[in-house]
Amino acid sequence: MNYQYYTLSNGIHVIHRYTDSSVAHCGIIINTGTRDETEQENGIAHFIEHVIFKGTKKRKAYHILSRLENVGGDLNAYTTKEETCIYASFLNRYYDRTIELIADIILNSSFPDKEIEKEKDVVIDEINSYKDTPSEEIYDEFEEIVFKNHPIGKNILGTPDNVKKISRDAIKNFIDKNYFTDQIVISSVGKIDFKKLILIIEKYFGDFPAKNRLKKRAAFNDYKPSYRSVEKKTYLSHCCIGNIAFKRKDKRRIAMVLLNNILGGPGLNSRLNLAVRERHGYTYNIESQYQPYSDTGIFCIYLGTDNGSLNKSISLVQKELKILAVKKLGLLQLKRAKQQLIGQLAIAYESNLSEMLSMGKGYLHLNKVDTINEIYRKIEKITSEELLEIANEIFSPAQMSILIYQAKMNIE
Repeated sequence: MNYQYYTLSNGIHVIHRYTDSSVAHCGIIINTGTRDETEQENGIAHFIEHVIFKGTKKRKAYHILSRLENVGGDLNAYTTKEETCIYASFLNRYYDRTIELIADIILNSSFPDKEIEKEKDVVIDEINSYKDTPSEEIYDEFEEIVFKNHPIGKNILGTPDNVKKISRDAIKNFIDKNYFTDQIVISSVGKIDFKKLILIIEKYFGDFPAKNRLKKRAAFNDYKPSYRSVEKKTYLSHCCIGNIAFKRKDKRRIAMVLLNNILGGPGLNSRLNLAVRERHGYTYNIESQYQPYSDTGIFCIYLGTDNGSLNKSISLVQKELKILAVKKLGLLQLKRAKQQLIGQLAIAYESNLSEMLSMGKGYLHLNKVDTINEIYRKIEKITSEELLEIANEIFSPAQMSILIYQAKMNIE
């Protein structure tokens, strides 16, 4: 598995991996997201993801959507706290068609006023849908609590009031202030010679004027643990427990990924799942997550349970956190944990689409991408002492924030 790199004269970066698959994946990842918004702009980065497909100088919305779908391809996008991404999956023979379309969308979107007004209702419905799903809403509010008074804590979707105020001028202004050529990566996985790929990318992106980011993002460095409990008219009570964690470039990041996987990863044999669900049946869903950002990170445990089991579930969670902070993993336990994470990564990398997005994001933020074998080697080097040290820092009870959605009534 070899990655090939290239940088256009305007600063746009390219990363590619050749594959024999008949299906290719290509995307453009921009180092701009929710954290780059002002208070008044909150929600605009995500809104742009919606309206950027609604027309260009030479295409209407229908023609954008049909350009790839007519040949069986798929066009999609997402927005995070730090990135905006437009990507596509298609047959290899349509590389030129796909890159031309992505370039047209990125460089020539016209953002018609009529489409903007129409899409506001769609996004507001999306916001309300999240509010109807407390297991998802609680994550957003928890990040707002952890990253209080900082843009990185703001909800990606924004608020209905903010969305209603978005205009074409506001969109153009946000793009002008936050889209920079040296903060863009074009990522590709497919059966195409790298030199041919570069010729196509140069044809459609090469003339785009260079524009470098000079201003640094406002760093987050003011965490204060907090506790909040609010009543909700729901069947279940929901709870998030967590702390700030390591930034993306921190050397302890991969060890934190392993520790999180042991505690509450997707495996049914995670410590939280065994302790809270399997042994006691207190919750249907319990998991932990670790999300690194460019200058900080967040660790969060989520659980949903009935009112009568809420405090008992939280106590069991705290017990498991303490065990990891005071009891070093044995050699066999550590070996099994590493094997599990390596296996999960291997399965994830079986998806060329997932790999294309992952390597593009990695190149964007880290300026290089580890191959899967390099990642395996880093995992194998992790020691029990490292995990114990990290657990003591991240799982410290004094540093934990807690957000509870207390069920107001259990509806029969």
